[in-house]
Amino acid sequence: MAGSVNKVILIGNLGKDPEIRVLENGTKLARFPIATSENYMDKTTGERKSITDWHNIVIWRGLADVVERYLTKGQKVYIEGKLKTRSWQDEAGVTKYSTEVVADNMTMLSAKSENSPAQNQPNYSTSDTPEKPKPMTGGLSEEDDDDLPF
Repeated sequence: MAGSVNKVILIGNLGKDPEIRVLENGTKLARFPIATSENYMDKTTGERKSITDWHNIVIWRGLADVVERYLTKGQKVYIEGKLKTRSWQDEAGVTKYSTEVVADNMTMLSAKSENSPAQNQPNYSTSDTPEKPKPMTGGLSEEDDDDLPF
């Protein structure tokens, strides 16, 4: 098999409102964490338990415009992208690392009324084409959460 694959797919909830930055060249950048949870039954106690993982999401350009306009803390999103690890040196010269998911596709899964900044918030599925976002043709409702295989 030739080549390699770097693909991440996540469905989770925003942990805080997105942080939006505009770089010197005018490129927009959105950053936010999302939480994914895994539920399981503890075999020794019979208790239902949950493990939550946090993922740092980075979204660029036109897709960042959509994030800025429509996403807020608590909303459920579907993210597709790739893992990137950055490194830098702090003031003391110590090398620091950060692993992020650089998204190239994002779909809003929350109902229009959930945490909506505007009354008539549309649902979009976008893949870095901000000029003409496509209406969402499907998605998961809150009731579908228990049927997910992961």
